Amino acid sequence: MVAVTAEVPTPDRLTIDLGTETGPFHGGASGTLYGLYGDGVPSRVVVEGMYPRTVTTKAQDGVQHPGGDALEILPPFVAAGGKDVYVYLPDFYRGFPYEWPGATGEERLAGHLDVIRRQVEHVLTLGELRSHIVYVPFNEPEGNMFGEGEWSYDGVSWRTGPDHYFGAWEAAYRLIKDLDPDARIAGPNTCVLYPEVRDFLEFAKSRDVLPDIVTWHELSSPAEVRTNIAKYRALERELGIGPLPVNINEYAHNYHVSVPGQMIQWIAAIEESKVDADLAYWNIAGNLNDSAVEANKANGQWWLYNAYGQLTGNTVRVVAPHPNVQYTLQGVATLDREKRQARALFGGAGGAADLVFEHVDEEVFGAVVHARLVEIPWTGQVGASEQPLRLRDEELPVIEGRVTVDLTGLDAMSAYQVILSPGGNGSASLPPAVRWRGTYEAEDATYTGGGYTKNGPEGSPSAVDRFATSGGYHVGGLRTGSGGVLAFDVEVPQDGTYDLLVFANSHNLADLVREQGPTNVFLRVDGEGPRELRLPLGYKWAVWGHTDTRVRLTAGRHRITLAAQDPDLGVTQGDAVVDKLDLVLRGEDETALYDAEFADLGGGARVSHAHRGASGPGVAVLPRGGTVTFWAHAADDGEASVTLDVLGPGEGVLSVNGEEIGRVERGAVPLFLAGGVNKITVTGTSDRLIVDRLRIAPSRGLLPTSVYAAEEGVLTGTARVVGHSCAHGGKAVDGVGAGPANALSLTVTADRAGRHALTVRYSNGEQPPSTHYNPDPVCRHADISVNGGPAHRVLFPTTFHFNNFWTLAVPVTLRPGPNTLTFTSDRLPDLVGGTQDTYGRRSAYAPVIDQVTVTPLAQGEEPS
Repeated sequence: MVAVTAEVPTPDRLTIDLGTETGPFHGGASGTLYGLYGDGVPSRVVVEGMYPRTVTTKAQDGVQHPGGDALEILPPFVAAGGKDVYVYLPDFYRGFPYEWPGATGEERLAGHLDVIRRQVEHVLTLGELRSHIVYVPFNEPEGNMFGEGEWSYDGVSWRTGPDHYFGAWEAAYRLIKDLDPDARIAGPNTCVLYPEVRDFLEFAKSRDVLPDIVTWHELSSPAEVRTNIAKYRALERELGIGPLPVNINEYAHNYHVSVPGQMIQWIAAIEESKVDADLAYWNIAGNLNDSAVEANKANGQWWLYNAYGQLTGNTVRVVAPHPNVQYTLQGVATLDREKRQARALFGGAGGAADLVFEHVDEEVFGAVVHARLVEIPWTGQVGASEQPLRLRDEELPVIEGRVTVDLTGLDAMSAYQVILSPGGNGSASLPPAVRWRGTYEAEDATYTGGGYTKNGPEGSPSAVDRFATSGGYHVGGLRTGSGGVLAFDVEVPQDGTYDLLVFANSHNLADLVREQGPTNVFLRVDGEGPRELRLPLGYKWAVWGHTDTRVRLTAGRHRITLAAQDPDLGVTQGDAVVDKLDLVLRGEDETALYDAEFADLGGGARVSHAHRGASGPGVAVLPRGGTVTFWAHAADDGEASVTLDVLGPGEGVLSVNGEEIGRVERGAVPLFLAGGVNKITVTGTSDRLIVDRLRIAPSRGLLPTSVYAAEEGVLTGTARVVGHSCAHGGKAVDGVGAGPANALSLTVTADRAGRHALTVRYSNGEQPPSTHYNPDPVCRHADISVNGGPAHRVLFPTTFHFNNFWTLAVPVTLRPGPNTLTFTSDRLPDLVGGTQDTYGRRSAYAPVIDQVTVTPLAQGEEPS
């Protein structure tokens, strides 16, 4: 008898060649198109932590979209470390194709040149900030101003009859340079790198009007990024120009954005090409192209770009198992000899793989390396994410210059990072951040009752205009009037308390959703313990977030149900679709750990591996003025117990989100952390401070916190109490705005003087009609005054419905005892000209305000 054995497929191999360096790390892939709405949306911390070099956005006071006005986002973007703001000058107009006014092409062009002139004249008043502006005179000219459509200059595509476009380019170029000889101009900004771009460059060279930066869009594939950059560089050499900087100022499809496993493939191609690039704008402005959630939270894609932005040193050659093929395992890697670190970011395929580091220099790493593997999972477009999950922490031998990290259970929607450091210093390896995870697709669950729909397929390589969805399908049926029950049969390995995440969505403008907002459903485990869940809202169907709760499960099988009716709790109002259910069993210790040697270093800080007793493979050594910055996650606004582990007697100061807290303490201190991303920076104030790690644990209840209901404040003018079922107590305050006479005032009490967080619970569902596929919700703002002092303007992003409440933390200075907070608002005028728009781009109103919570940022001295 002959034994038959099944062939085990050979795992893919991704090779990181540390012996072949390919140039300094550039970091250009993290740019964003319309990713910034205004100062605070997203928060400066979220912007800074994504490390964007460039942002592309509309001309100041343009009417193409709400928010994103170039000269309003310019100062906060630069303050957050940004390099250049690319101004889409045609986005001054409404519509796409652009509805530029005029009866003839000559009239339209004359009007456009006047728009350009006014933009440049205002930029000239900005002082040093003007050096960060790049002008884009035309956008996708072949489909807009110089195409064949109704709004074309003459109905003739420039690709077949280029004279009018070339003349317009020269006129715009000379106008800008005459006004500001130091100005930078980008173009031709075509949809793709057409063959006719050669004609454009030949003309521009002959007329001495070459763009300072060459731009086009790659709504294609990562393979075409590499191919077209190489093709363009060859064209430069042939024409005898450049090399000029390149910005691919729109890249990736809707199916790709938000998905770390997809985006790492684009990042790898862009970084390899050493160009700048901006994520395409398919959905809403002000969320870093589906990277930011609310104002200050991050999804999985943000954490991918955060990891990418922290790469240092030189990039090295990466050999993929299927080179330059999309939807396969791809990656980018760096070697920093000074830090003695190699980092590899990779993803794009599921299953097993081998990550092989070759030419591992023992003079840099020693004979044993410390390898840390983390996962950056997909958490949906509007689903907040914690920091990357530590999967493995181990020491591996260097064998003939090679280190192999064997990988199993890879998720194609996740990205991963491995960091190599010198090993052998006696540090204990850390356990995984989670002990077990399980995913259960809604389309595989059992549905009983009426109204069932299986929806899909959603986004896929053959349908890149649709949204990414786990498993490709989702389930509907839990809606008003339904008796539906969606039952997931699960099996867990051990007794414990499990995180339960329901990935779901309700379209905010759907008929059954408009009335209440968030759709409510009812959860039971094995028919017991009923609880009500409110599922996430989104700007379209299949825009995924997650609603989280915790359940106590015994080892073995269980049935978890989501129902539209519950005999104890009520009935569903709304309409929801469900994508999947995740169960997560975490480690026993809920303390989050951030090692200093892997953090962002500045001011001469360095990594050292010579300190035994450190928690990981190394420490950060800070000289006087040196810094180490941690990007730390908090689930909600409020107190956390924060410990900075240091070695030796050095001294330093601590700041959180730009607020200096005080000197570095030994031991845990209570600090207010904003829900989402927090920038925690340690600055050395002695000759040497050795920082080991940062630890963040749950609150110990040491910061005095007070909550004030908005309806108990003093209301003037049109401000009024309204009913909202999702507000605390069912009441909130609306009508603040349209002038300072319509205001809300609250008296709050502080037990000590100093900096406090006002956590404002609010809603904002304002959304005017759009002219295109972008939904265009509007950010409202409030001018908040403390004790009659100067008002601080705060932007509040959309919550997708006036009955959907989020929180936003605002730092203020309070005096001991009672303080008066006043909320006002008014429609803001255009920056250039002082007029007001007629398209609803700028709201006259503050958000609906539910309550305000007051918390000290830190524990100060005891009040007298």
